[in-house]
Amino acid sequence: MSKLLYSASMSLDGFIAGPGGDMSWLTEHLGPEPAVDDLIPRIGAILAGKRTFGGDDPHRDDPEKAGQAFGGGWSGPQFVLTHHAPPVPAPGVTFVDDLAKAIAMAKGAAGDKYVNVLGADVARQCLAAGELDEILVFVVPVLLGDGVRLFGHPGGTNIRLEPIGESGLWFRVAR
Repeated sequence: MSKLLYSASMSLDGFIAGPGGDMSWLTEHLGPEPAVDDLIPRIGAILAGKRTFGGDDPHRDDPEKAGQAFGGGWSGPQFVLTHHAPPVPAPGVTFVDDLAKAIAMAKGAAGDKYVNVLGADVARQCLAAGELDEILVFVVPVLLGDGVRLFGHPGGTNIRLEPIGESGLWFRVAR
């Protein structure tokens, strides 16, 4: 049975994207990362939000990697949660307007591998629905000062997490 894993690269001050969803900050920090290399073959499907799917690409200046998940390091079924599907379909991408349906489709496609959740808002929705199983954070040595937070909940909340492994940055959502 697949699990939903929210994975993200995050600045030391807690941002996964700069103001307006800008991902250009990540470009200079891309490179070999053994933990990412280990994760990629364990991903069976991607569940992303529309802003993440159509957003700023840190690989945009590399024609061989631009527009591809993990810079072309992963390929497979992608499910995009949106109320406004584009008029022209994208190959290998299914646009879904219902969270429960998107999760079910992604899990079915992932088999016994992870559904990798991309995008802070979709991750927050999955967490609120009780569907998110794990969170993996790659801390990047940079301070952005503003942008899209890893997790935001106006008014605050307290969600208990349990560490997985020894990295201290991979957690299980406690139930």
